[in-house]
Amino acid sequence: MSSGLRSGQVAEAAGVNQQTLRYYERRGLLAEPDRTLGGHRLYPPETVTVLRVIKTAQRLGFTLDEVAELMDMGTHRHGRRSEAGLQARARAKLAEVEQRIADLAVIRDTLREAVAAGCDDLVACADSPCCPLPFVELTVKETDHVEA
Repeated sequence: MSSGLRSGQVAEAAGVNQQTLRYYERRGLLAEPDRTLGGHRLYPPETVTVLRVIKTAQRLGFTLDEVAELMDMGTHRHGRRSEAGLQARARAKLAEVEQRIADLAVIRDTLREAVAAGCDDLVACADSPCCPLPFVELTVKETDHVEA
């Protein structure tokens, strides 16, 4: 039986809990480890790196499905550059993040205007023409969808 790291050691080294480790195993993000004669899982040391890669990709906004696809592409690439590889996926994720930042900036600015305007009552504010909150635009959009 070769040596390896037990699940607690891997989890601690990677900064995850053991349930996360087993969940990634079930999802196919980690290969099923060898087992000792007593049934304990023994992971190869590189499992810690794989876990860190997964967690970093998640922090960058990639879903677990996207991480799995990226990891799968990396193992099946055989030296070929894929059009849907990391560069393309990173560009797409960057565009998503930039759009979310723009959306959040609009929300932030609108909320600042609502605070400055002293809005205290959503219903009363919605009827006021000086209310900075976009009630009219939201209502029009919802009505358009219902009538369409």
